[in-house]
Amino acid sequence: MISTLLIDDDANLRNGLKSLLERYAPDFNILGEADSVETGIKSMDALKPQVVFLDIQLADGTGFDILESLAKKHGQATSHIVFITAHEQYAIKAFRFSALDFLLKPVDPEDLEKVIGKIRSVVSKNEGFAHIDLLLENIRRKVDNFKRIALSTSEGIHLFEISDIVRCESEDNYTKFYIKNNKPILISKTLKEYEEMLGEHGFERIHQSHLINLSYLKSYIKKDGGYVIMSDGSHLPISQRKKERLQELIRTI
Repeated sequence: MISTLLIDDDANLRNGLKSLLERYAPDFNILGEADSVETGIKSMDALKPQVVFLDIQLADGTGFDILESLAKKHGQATSHIVFITAHEQYAIKAFRFSALDFLLKPVDPEDLEKVIGKIRSVVSKNEGFAHIDLLLENIRRKVDNFKRIALSTSEGIHLFEISDIVRCESEDNYTKFYIKNNKPILISKTLKEYEEMLGEHGFERIHQSHLINLSYLKSYIKKDGGYVIMSDGSHLPISQRKKERLQELIRTI
């Protein structure tokens, strides 16, 4: 059984989430509930749940306040956190860069099932919680030009400087990251997701299978249909519809 705590100031949402968990995750044992920052901190300390479903906006503060308090007390988080939010576009972006799970209100059963599946696969591994530290770092800075990204693999969570990512390559529904001074890392998310996340960080999609960091672009070769040479020595094709866009970007570098 996976010990679980619900923290939300809306009793109806807690009841609805309990019903969904009973239906889709009978192995999630709900140890208790909390409805505020104060009761949330006390409940997490006393119950030490493996998983916490945590609302962002609470009557007396935010879910981030709970994590900040526990981080100061214990040095790091000790539970797998699933955030629940109504909108909070900035926070959602921070979650994605921190490789953290979140659910939008009202909770969609299909989204919940996906999160439950992920939790089952990672909670027993007792992975580190450096990605929660990264989230709090981003929330504290209150800017959305994030410097680091957390990448979740079958081996665990890895944090990297975004500026060290040379390129990303699509492999079906996976994305392979090529990072300076590191071996390639395979992530179970599509290249499109990372195109959306990294587009504001100097990355450009040049082909259906390739997203590159323009900082590591060495040459643009027009012959043989057009391709680029990256700093890691890779030769990557350019799709026909991306050539004009890439040439415009190169002129501004």
